[in-house]
Amino acid sequence: MSLKQKITDDMKAAMRAGEIKKRDTIRLLQAAIKQKEVDERIEMDDTVIIAIIEKMIKQRKDSIAHYEAAKRHDLATAEQEEIDILSDYMPAALADDEIDALVTEAVNETGAKNMQDMSKVMAVLKPRIAGRTDMARVSALVKAKISG
Repeated sequence: MSLKQKITDDMKAAMRAGEIKKRDTIRLLQAAIKQKEVDERIEMDDTVIIAIIEKMIKQRKDSIAHYEAAKRHDLATAEQEEIDILSDYMPAALADDEIDALVTEAVNETGAKNMQDMSKVMAVLKPRIAGRTDMARVSALVKAKISG
């Protein structure tokens, strides 16, 4: 089953069960997917949907930081609930040793020798690990491998 179909099925289930927060969060996700489809005139595949979900999660994490700074814990909690719902659609996270192995493989594959080659390595890694780990952490690992 495609990710888009799973999202649609979960939306129907949330509506039947009366889960308002889940229903509303999935509606936001579906709207973002539909907007991208209309803007780019494409049919979405799982990779693009994962990128949209990653972006939505990042936006909510940023909002949580702002809400907590303003001592609005009620709003921060609401954002965290949305993150939890959206995270259900993300692929399983990679373990540290798996990430390290993928980084090493990409460095060897591209023949990266210095920091100028970092973009080549990241271009190879991005499709392999998108949505499965924090890209900032991967970037730091790549820097360490290339410069070390």
